[in-house]
Amino acid sequence: MHTVVERELELCLVLSPERSIPVPARLTYRTDDPYAVHVTLHVGSDTPVTWTFARELLVEGVFRACGDGDVRVWPTKVDGRSVVCTALNSPDGEALLEAPAGAVSAWLERTLRVVPPGSEREHLGLDKGLSELLALASRDEAWPGDEWPSEEFPEAGA
Repeated sequence: MHTVVERELELCLVLSPERSIPVPARLTYRTDDPYAVHVTLHVGSDTPVTWTFARELLVEGVFRACGDGDVRVWPTKVDGRSVVCTALNSPDGEALLEAPAGAVSAWLERTLRVVPPGSEREHLGLDKGLSELLALASRDEAWPGDEWPSEEFPEAGA
């Protein structure tokens, strides 16, 4: 059974230094995808936009600037409020989002209680999946004979 940790909150989409608009969002963490966080933005289109990136990136970004490339995260203060900024870059455009630091930190703490750092691998189910795969393979009959027929593997250049 997998656990899901979600949090609805309002982010600010920064359009310019003087102007931002509220964006409803959902933070999601799933134990069946233990290394990732999912941020779903409801930006007024027919379908929401979801970004997926490393939980570790967001955890570090609450305390210090981190990331490069498509996702960068850093803490700052805006009008005396502590916020976590997230810069997203894609071929379709760029976005700068501000989230209340307290809400993000509280949600992250919940995810860290469910899957502590360093224990993510245990939640992937790799051992169980590999065991199931090997059990299926052992039930299959082996190929007739010890070798593949030679016509299955023609000589190089033939």
